[in-house]
Amino acid sequence: MVKIKSIEYFRVLPRWLFVKVCDENDNHGWGESTLEGHTQAVEGCLDSLIQRFQGFEADDIEHLWQCAYRLGFYRGGPVLMSALSGIDIALWDLKARRLRVPLHQLLGGAVRDKIRVYAWIGGDRPRDVENAAKARIKQGFNAVKMNATEDVDWLDSPRALETSVERLRVVKALGMDVGLDFHGRLHKPMAKQLAKALEPHSPLFIEEPLLSEHAEGIKQLSKLTTCPIALGERLYSRWDVKRFLEDTSVDILQPDISHCGGISEIRKIAAMAEAYDVALAPHCPLGPIALAACMQIAMCTPNFVIQEMSLGIHYNVEAGEHDICDYIQDRAVWDVQDGYVKGLKGIGLGIEVDEEQVRNVAVNAVVWLPKGFMGPDGSIREW
Repeated sequence: MVKIKSIEYFRVLPRWLFVKVCDENDNHGWGESTLEGHTQAVEGCLDSLIQRFQGFEADDIEHLWQCAYRLGFYRGGPVLMSALSGIDIALWDLKARRLRVPLHQLLGGAVRDKIRVYAWIGGDRPRDVENAAKARIKQGFNAVKMNATEDVDWLDSPRALETSVERLRVVKALGMDVGLDFHGRLHKPMAKQLAKALEPHSPLFIEEPLLSEHAEGIKQLSKLTTCPIALGERLYSRWDVKRFLEDTSVDILQPDISHCGGISEIRKIAAMAEAYDVALAPHCPLGPIALAACMQIAMCTPNFVIQEMSLGIHYNVEAGEHDICDYIQDRAVWDVQDGYVKGLKGIGLGIEVDEEQVRNVAVNAVVWLPKGFMGPDGSIREW
């Protein structure tokens, strides 16, 4: 058995936080602890975990996970679970690289050979979606996601929802499947109206129609619409997920592998979901390491359906030149053909991280700050 020698983290543009773990034999693995808008909080948590876990056995991934989760007394939540995610992913990558196998081979092997993907269009305030969708078709995508609305008040004019239906209609007319992200922006009076208005146009799914803390509202909404309901990015463990499965209120779970405890935990969430006939479509508007980890899960998970990719997402474009094709040595791994990406065949996560670029960018990388909306009366609206 070989012990963990070092754990490092790197803040990189546009808004990502990478983790590298090395063992005493100089094997290494990469993970991602990105928690958008809360980088410094996760860095502080990583500092604490690094002190605890240097010297742990690198192969005992589950034991480390349990120690991080249970021995701190206060458990769960986005900061701790994102920090733990990065270390967990890196340890799985390290083990698979040391054994010279793709990571999914340690999780039961492949159940598919390619992975369906979708990309974003439209931005925070969705605009020009027809041209953006046409550009995605040229890139090889046949499915996209866009924000369903701009900012909406608790009770707003029904006219505020009219453009949502029109955007869906326009993009579907191009032959694409379309997921609509409510983003938790709508409150129950408006979410019920919008779900009903969208239903005749058959969105691929509606995401976070209400914030996840409103479990009773989501249960009510699920009985009012035939639109598949997706959520999960703001659920951080199997315990957070449990109620939604028991309520039978969700059709597609979207845990984020960088927020929910990493590969170890998302595997358990996926198995729970399968037992309730719920699909898995991991949330991942993040970096290439998180995406590669999601792809490894997709390869070995029977109830996986589609993977989010942040290629060209508005957050990356707004921040400058860096995207998921950066920080890795072979950009071709993200090539999209007929709506699919080929299963990653390389050892570990299936990508080779360009460590020199990571270290160079990390020297001066600034944090990405949370966004928000304000209503015309000066009150805060959900973003």
